[in-house]
Amino acid sequence: MLFIPKSRFQAGAAVAALTLISFCSVASAADKPPLAPDIVAPFSTDSRISATIEFGLPALASDIERDIPRRLASIDEKISCVHRRVLFFRVNANCDVWGYVERSGGVSLYGHGDRVYGSVPIHGVLEGQGANRFTARIHGETEASATIEAEAHPQLNRDWSLDLNFSDGFHWSEPPVLHVMGREIPLAKYAEPRIHSQLAVVRSHALAAARRLDLHDKAVAAWRHAFEPIQLSDNPSVWLQITPQNASFAGVRADAKVLRGSLELSGTAATIIGQAPPTVAATALPSLGRDVDAPGAFDVVLPVKIGYDVLKDKLKQVIAAMPAVPGIAVRDIDVYPSSGKLVIGLRVAKASETDPNAGKWVYLAGAVQVDADGHAIRLSDLAVTTNNEALEPLIAPITAELGSKANIDYGIAYENLLNAANAKLNRPLKDGFRMAGHLASAKLEKVYLPADGIVIAFRAGGDLKIIYGM
Repeated sequence: MLFIPKSRFQAGAAVAALTLISFCSVASAADKPPLAPDIVAPFSTDSRISATIEFGLPALASDIERDIPRRLASIDEKISCVHRRVLFFRVNANCDVWGYVERSGGVSLYGHGDRVYGSVPIHGVLEGQGANRFTARIHGETEASATIEAEAHPQLNRDWSLDLNFSDGFHWSEPPVLHVMGREIPLAKYAEPRIHSQLAVVRSHALAAARRLDLHDKAVAAWRHAFEPIQLSDNPSVWLQITPQNASFAGVRADAKVLRGSLELSGTAATIIGQAPPTVAATALPSLGRDVDAPGAFDVVLPVKIGYDVLKDKLKQVIAAMPAVPGIAVRDIDVYPSSGKLVIGLRVAKASETDPNAGKWVYLAGAVQVDADGHAIRLSDLAVTTNNEALEPLIAPITAELGSKANIDYGIAYENLLNAANAKLNRPLKDGFRMAGHLASAKLEKVYLPADGIVIAFRAGGDLKIIYGM
């Protein structure tokens, strides 16, 4: 235990009292830094969102299938089916070949990357018969299966028309062959021209089905929805206003069940604290810009606010917990901003003073330092604003204590704002659209000192989509 002689303690108290009396005699309004808060405009940043139109591939396959007839080809041909020497005679015989090729199953679609693949099973039945009474006993029949396969690389044109860029073909599991008098007569060349002609019809039906997706009108609706303000948080009230300016085609992606066509809408994302922003009228959907590989990341500035009352309460706790300064007491605290600095006013009185309104104000000024990783703020570079050299040693213990222990954890406020924003970014819209977004990361942007509290601005990144369909 540290022993302090009574005479020394009394001497220290006397010095403190004399210093306080000296300070009070010279303190004036000129020692008080002026109230000069930061003006915080809406936080604005360049940003991008995705307008995604999704379609179920099974439904699209059914739509295409409705336009494809069951029977793809009918065959009625006269061919030379026998051409051989029998004893001294050369026998040439014609046969009538008839039959059909039909779909034996439905249209199947699946996707991978930026391609869509389709297939249709077909089955052919063919029969050959001698064409006159001398060859009537000649007869044969066959059947075979094949699979029509197609690959499409969808591409959106500048006029919003959709091209599928087809390539297709088919292969027989076993080519159709007619067996007549020990001879094999291949029949594929009679069936295939009709199948190829029908493939052209299938391509036209598939393109018509794709055009019925009406991408332009859906893009117009998504563009309008992007202008609607979004309330990211109720308490505090934080709003997001997106103002798209450009649209670019961001390609097609597909998987086993879903076809997705994406646009990138680029513009500004402004965050407003307080009342809802005035309505921004949606502009007309612009012409498509250059193609992009994928929609860019969505960025938005999120503000975390710490009221000056919260900081004042923390300062009172720190002062109440610190060892008493001989001869003086802090009776009140004030906190306000002044030209980028945080000012802390301390009403200091003699410890023996019983009047609750006694004392004079001492002002400290310093900076707010943010520990972004630890989600905390602290005061730094605190110093007394008066030039009274006798006063500084008196206030120095308080200044040091406030600088080292007046830390405020804003982690809960940060998590609450991020969670509220993610909840608000996922919601239904009109006309069959919905919004889906997620902010996954944030980094410190800037610290502001407006009139009503400390504002810590974070740039949050993630993705935001306006989706039609699945």
